[in-house]
Amino acid sequence: MDYFDYSKRADPIRDDLVAAHRRTWEHIGVAGTWLNGVERVAIADETRRARGCALCAERKAALSPFAVAGEHDHAGVLAGPLVDVVHRVTTDAGRLTESWYKSVLSSGISAESYVEAVGVAVLVISVDAFHDAMGIPFEPLPEPKPGEPTRQRPAGARVEEGVAWVPVLGPSTCGPEDADLFAGLPPGPAPNVIRALSLVPSEVRAWHDLAAAQYLSARQMQDPVSPRAIDRAQIELLAGRVSALNECFY
Repeated sequence: MDYFDYSKRADPIRDDLVAAHRRTWEHIGVAGTWLNGVERVAIADETRRARGCALCAERKAALSPFAVAGEHDHAGVLAGPLVDVVHRVTTDAGRLTESWYKSVLSSGISAESYVEAVGVAVLVISVDAFHDAMGIPFEPLPEPKPGEPTRQRPAGARVEEGVAWVPVLGPSTCGPEDADLFAGLPPGPAPNVIRALSLVPSEVRAWHDLAAAQYLSARQMQDPVSPRAIDRAQIELLAGRVSALNECFY
């Protein structure tokens, strides 16, 4: 199937953006580091289902999401705890807590699988947000490909107090095979928004690839001159407004 065919639209969409969307869908459909292709596509599906989930809506409206019990509207492919992770991250990420994260680990989900699931959800949310903004129907999800996860954990990943609940890498703790995660950044501590997925480096790379097309690359973020049709101040105004509406922690 030829995904993301925007050729018939009256308003042109950049070729690099189309290519990035196609690479993102290919990435979601194949076996990852800790999850296989079926699980990854199921996570993508639950990311979309969360938008219309009755339990998620009730929790979102509650004073505390932890005060509302129930079962998510789900497809039945993933185990309940992983469904809950995807739905909560998609609909109410701003109110997640460390104690909730520890309960995820106690349910049998590893930190590595948790990070990979979040990475897949972030990619789907980002592509679907573009379609929402452009008034384009959502793209059908990719078909899962056969294969087994690589299960390669970065040796330098560790939990850093005050930085993240999950183990993370940094410029000084990553091996040479993962140094590209922080390429293009100025000297000093790497942004936590990049480090957040670094326990599963392939998800950082996929996010970098998509973000460079839909927003800016790491190098372009350091340059006040805009590479887009709008200037840098307009880009940051839009980015700040979207972050506020999405209740972004940063």
